[in-house]
Amino acid sequence: MRLVLASTSRIRGELLTKAGLDFEALRPEVDENALKRSAKDLAPGDLAQSLAAAKAVSVANRLPGALVIGADQILNLGGRAFDKPGSRDEARQHLLELGGRSHVLETAICCAEGDAVVWRHLGRATLRMRNFSEAFLEDYLDRMGPEVTTSVGAYKLEGLGAQLFDTIDGDYFTILGLPLLPLLDFLRKKEVLAQ
Repeated sequence: MRLVLASTSRIRGELLTKAGLDFEALRPEVDENALKRSAKDLAPGDLAQSLAAAKAVSVANRLPGALVIGADQILNLGGRAFDKPGSRDEARQHLLELGGRSHVLETAICCAEGDAVVWRHLGRATLRMRNFSEAFLEDYLDRMGPEVTTSVGAYKLEGLGAQLFDTIDGDYFTILGLPLLPLLDFLRKKEVLAQ
């Protein structure tokens, strides 16, 4: 079966490649901002699921017979959904709000065939960001450069962002944006992968 990732995310692609999957990656044709505006009353996890499904279905509609993986991640701070920061200043504001507090990364993944979602999963991980000094924050922003705007929360746990945290409770793959183990289990049941 043709396996397609509805994303051009470098980290999601790397996770699937390192897990030994043969797939292709295509950019979904989804206006995420419009979807977020229309779904503003959804809980963060429901919003992540809605976005993941829209991405998967948008690609699956173009590729009959393919199994398409869609994923999305929302940062949930006390019920408030955070998006990727649009600038260094917005990243600073996000980090100041998150510092010394716990938040939840809600990472949705689904698989679609044609116009139907055939499987979905919502992974959750709780991360407690440590209190940090203004000097640390400025150095962090300088070292991250423009990359600080490429992920929710203005951090990437697989890199310099690890220095922001006291504790983490949850699956590492979920934090990186793709709950890999549940996906692999589904692909085995679907006989895309060997049992």
